[in-house]
Order: sequence, then structure tokens, then C-alpha cells
Amino acid sequence: MLAFIHKFAYNLFCMNIGIFYNPLQTEQSAVRTLMRMIEDSGGKPLVFSELDRVEGVDRLIVMGGDGTMLHAARKASESDIRLVGINYGHLGFLTEFERGEEASAVKLAMDESCPLLERAMLEVNLNGKKTFCLNEVSLLRGVGENCGNKTVKIFVTIDGSAAGVFNADGLIVTTPTGSTAYSLSAGGSIMMPECSTFQLTPVCAFSLRSRPISYPDRYELQMFLSESGSVSVFGDGSYLGQAGKNDKISVRKASRKVIFLTRNKHDCFRRITQKIN
Repeated sequence: MLAFIHKFAYNLFCMNIGIFYNPLQTEQSAVRTLMRMIEDSGGKPLVFSELDRVEGVDRLIVMGGDGTMLHAARKASESDIRLVGINYGHLGFLTEFERGEEASAVKLAMDESCPLLERAMLEVNLNGKKTFCLNEVSLLRGVGENCGNKTVKIFVTIDGSAAGVFNADGLIVTTPTGSTAYSLSAGGSIMMPECSTFQLTPVCAFSLRSRPISYPDRYELQMFLSESGSVSVFGDGSYLGQAGKNDKISVRKASRKVIFLTRNKHDCFRRITQKIN
């Protein structure tokens, strides 16, 4: 009877710790080691190699690079699953830990009172099709023998007011989280994660007057091609579709968000210095 009570209590209070890993970056032996660490810490490991199967977890440990983290973040945002990453990729800007720090990652995942970082997301609407992005949405002119070498003209409104016509290779709309990614390479500024702003960054603009614009994240941004031609639309690096003159793209703050587990909520500049310089 006592053994039954102990087993019942274990099943009732045992934390389900999910492991999502990128098979192209993570060895099976590393996954098995992480599973044993979770079990030794009193948790129940659930392993996933496909995002659409992730469910029934209290926390999610992600093993991979920044691309893997971005995909996992979108899935985790659907159910408010807290997540933490271990870098098995290249840069690992979105991951909290590096390879070899698995024990520390498990300890943080099992800590119900650890600090949390809430990150805003974009809701992108392309002709009625919605997509959610953590980093950015980008509009880029086509490249190829049938595309020519012309820039595109994109008309932009912010909160219903005209923000200008950008003659450029494209535009990027970024969150504070994504401000250190593609937007930064295109000349955008770094935004602290706590900022309640988004940023519009032109890509190789033809005019010296075209500069990045930061605006309150409560505003909706809309983009239209002002002339013939088309652009490819990408969300966090994934292809979303083509847009032409008669298409409308709107971007606003999503109702969902991504919640990261962290050791230090005020570690942003150390991470920027170590990872980007």
C-alpha cells in the first residue's frame, strides 16, 4: 500500500521534461545522456525529433542551433511551454547553454522558480494566411536570370499613417529578439528584449533618406508593392509565399509569446558581446 502511495505521488508531482533535438546536429548518445540526467533529477523525459508531436510537457529542452530554437519557439508558444536551449549548432544566440552544460540545463528546467524571459512575437498576415515569427518577417526581391536586377518599391503604413515608399532590395520587420539577427546585418539597431517596440529596416535602400524606423509594438504595419513585380516573403527564414502589387501584407504583435527559462534576466549585453563580436 505504501509503495502504491509513493508511486501515485511520483506520477502526480513528477515534472514532464520534453527533449526536442535536431537529428542533423545532435548525437543519439547526447540525447540518452540528457534523459538519464532528467530521470536522476526526479523528472520524466519525453523525447521528440518532430515538432508536431511535442505535447504533454511542462518544460522543453531544445538541443540544436538557433534555427532549431526558432522552430521550437513557435511550437512552444502555442501552449505556453517554457523552453531552454543547449547549443549544438554554430552561433547559439538563442540558447542558454553550450554543449557540455547539459547538467546545468536540466537543473534549470527542473527549477519551478527560475527566472523567465517573455519574448514578443509577430503575427504576419499574407492575403489572409497567418504565420507567427519570433525574429522577423522579411520581404526580398527575387534573384535569378528571369528576375532582372531591379529594386522593388514598397509602400508602408504604420498605424494607418503613411511611413513612406522604400525603394530597396527588400524590407525587414523585426522584434527586439530578432534585432540582433538579419536586421542588424542590414543596418538596424539593437533593441533590448524588454523594449515594447518593433523595427522596420530597409535592405540596401536606394535613397539616403531610407533609414530604420522603430515604432510601438501596439501599432499594425502594412506593406504593399507600389509597382509591378514581386517579392518573396520569409518568416524566421522560412518561405511564406510570393507577394505582388495586388497583395497585402500586415504585421502586428501576436497574442501569443515565447517564454524562455534563464539563469539571468539581465544578461543581454554579455551575450551580444560574446556571440556577435
